[in-house]
Amino acid sequence: MHTTYQTLLDEARQIIHSEDTITAKLQRICDLLEKRVAHYDWVGFYFADAEKRVLHLGPYTGEATDHILIPFGKGICGQVAESNQTFLVDDVTAQTNYIACSLTVKAEIVVPLFVSGQNIGQLDIDSHTLNAFTKEDQEFLEALNESIASLYL
Repeated sequence: MHTTYQTLLDEARQIIHSEDTITAKLQRICDLLEKRVAHYDWVGFYFADAEKRVLHLGPYTGEATDHILIPFGKGICGQVAESNQTFLVDDVTAQTNYIACSLTVKAEIVVPLFVSGQNIGQLDIDSHTLNAFTKEDQEFLEALNESIASLYL
C-alpha cells in the first residue's frame, strides 16, 4: 500500500480507537479523507435497513446531498447493497443506473462495510476527476472498512 494511504489508515485507526461516539468517529474519518486525498471530493457513509431495503445517509463531508435515502438496487450505492462487492466507476456518465448527485461528480467508488459477514452499509466517495480511483484506492478503502467494522462488534 502506498505510504500516504498507510499513513491515513494509521490515522483513521487512531480515530477508531478514540473516546468519541461512533458517529463522531465516522465524521472525523470522512473529514480526514476528504482533506488529505486530493481526488476525494465527497466522502460519506450510508447504512442499510435490510428489512426496508433502503440505505440511510450517515456522516459525510462535501456538498450537501438530497440522497438521504437510497433504495437497494438504485444507483451505485444501491447496487453495492445488493451485490456486496466494491464498485469502482471511472466515468459516472457511462452508468445507466447512476443517481446524479452533482454535475461536478465524474467518478465514484463505493465499498461495502461488513460486520460479522453482513453488509451493514458502505463508504461512498465521489470525485470531480474522471478515472480518479485505482486498485490502490480500493485496497486502502477496503482495509479502512475492515477497521471501521470493529466499531460495531
